[in-house]
Amino acid sequence: MTLLIISPDYASHLLPLATLGTAWQAAGERVVVATGPATDAIVRSFGFERVELQLGKGSNPGVIRAEEQPEGEDDALRGFFDATRRGMVAALSFQASARLSDLMWEPVRTARRVQEVVAAVAPDRILVDHLAFSARLALVAAGIPHVDVVLGHPSALPVPGSGEVYGFPPAWPDVFSSSLLPSELSELRALCEQVDANFTAEWNAALQELDPSAPPTSSAFEEHGETLLFNYPVELAGAGRRARYPASSFIGSAVRSEDADEVAAVEAWIASSAEPIVYVSFGSFLSVRDDVLARVVAALRSLAASTPLRVALAVGSADRAVLGELPSSWLVREFLPQVALLGAAAAAVTHGGNNSVTEAMTAGVPLLVLPFSTDQFAGAAALVDAGFAQALDPNAATPSALAAALAALLPLAPEAAARLAALSASLRATPGPARALAAASAAPPLAP
Repeated sequence: MTLLIISPDYASHLLPLATLGTAWQAAGERVVVATGPATDAIVRSFGFERVELQLGKGSNPGVIRAEEQPEGEDDALRGFFDATRRGMVAALSFQASARLSDLMWEPVRTARRVQEVVAAVAPDRILVDHLAFSARLALVAAGIPHVDVVLGHPSALPVPGSGEVYGFPPAWPDVFSSSLLPSELSELRALCEQVDANFTAEWNAALQELDPSAPPTSSAFEEHGETLLFNYPVELAGAGRRARYPASSFIGSAVRSEDADEVAAVEAWIASSAEPIVYVSFGSFLSVRDDVLARVVAALRSLAASTPLRVALAVGSADRAVLGELPSSWLVREFLPQVALLGAAAAAVTHGGNNSVTEAMTAGVPLLVLPFSTDQFAGAAALVDAGFAQALDPNAATPSALAAALAALLPLAPEAAARLAALSASLRATPGPARALAAASAAPPLAP
């Protein structure tokens, strides 16, 4: 038996997909990953085979830097970072405008390459990243059954008939409401609707070339595979999604196993004191916002003056000089083993990426969420509504406001803490890979 995983060449996409693949590996099955060269080391670290498949121009092996991207992608990345500095609507508008031209890279050629990979590997099951649109187009055009995995917040797949449109947050934390002008939101929604129409036309044109008999879709963003999995806890999904999709579609979390040497390197620091740990990371992309990270550092310095705590800080691509001199007792590195540190943390500060959110929920760690873009706003709103997080505008939050928000999490209110502990226990009792394997096993097999 062979499982084929199809992933863009980005660590943040590959890591949860590869983690799901470990359930097949543990069952003695062959696991092959089709992705680009930047994440080859990640594939090998899992003990999987890799076949070459480039799904886009950009890549990210762990910490992304604009200067390491291909020509054109570097300027696009800098433009995105600049947009995040102008606020929520500016960031989402920049991303929507970019989607007018970059959602599917050479779709027909790429789709045919995907079909060649499937024919060569001859898998029994396929897991594909929902946002790998060219790959899913290839599978749809060839009538190949596949398991479609939504790695981000479930709003990455708009619910048909709900009024949702891809790229426009269905919810955001109240802290943003006062700065959101109705006219700006109307313009953003209109732009997202234009993206939907353009992308659907592009999808249908490519689908027609690949399979002239295939019926067109009315919205390519609403398309999904025969078997659908959300890398998200059903407990945090909105009522509309819970009503539309079975609970088995929500696999909870895909918490990865980390390199033993990396974990061992921080275990001594974790064990060196009983003081609560605050873990800080803005992920592989948004660590570039060292101006925000500097305010978080200032807040933690202030809070530490009155509250016993220690800090584990993953600086990523941030300019350390902007952060100033950091206390020698803090654990500060470019990259830290996040799962291990969340397992020991009392609270965490995050941009609200879905990997960070689901890993924190599995560890039972409350969050201070500073969302910058994409589905981070909807994810933050769900966490705040559940009582598991505080959320602030990263561009407006002062060190004192950040310190106050963290103080409210240390500790979390008893009732919310009990519910978070129950969620954590549920996610740990039946891990995401086991849930994914069970759901995929019930899916239609590929034809021999």
